[in-house]
Amino acid sequence: MSAKNEVTHTGIVKSVGSYGITVGVVVQSGCASCQIKGACNMAEQADKELEINCDPAGFKIGQQVKVFLKTSQGMNALFLGYVLPFLVLLGVMIILSNIIEDEGLVGIFSLLSLAPYYLVLFLFRKQIKKKFTYVVKPLNDSL
Repeated sequence: MSAKNEVTHTGIVKSVGSYGITVGVVVQSGCASCQIKGACNMAEQADKELEINCDPAGFKIGQQVKVFLKTSQGMNALFLGYVLPFLVLLGVMIILSNIIEDEGLVGIFSLLSLAPYYLVLFLFRKQIKKKFTYVVKPLNDSL
């Protein structure tokens, strides 16, 4: 994969199972590498764990690895997590504003419309998870 078509993160193997590994990755926002991040509270850093289905042979707990994800899969995640819920919210708001005159109720019902959306995402998480495939390589082999 070329660097333009992938997102990479460095991580540490947290556990090794019979069907794959769990990798701990530190995800940083753009300001996490800023020189003056200590002067403001905008810096964001989060520990994430990725369950990766792969051949666990060759991986051991504590080993540093590089995790690759295609950019197109990242765009799909962005669409499901941000764009589509926004479109649902906007659509419900437009429809309800033509039916209900109270703007407060329109706002409340529009926000409540996201609950079924995220419930559907939760119910289909296993099918969605299959569409996102990670490639993992030991750090010394991926340089």
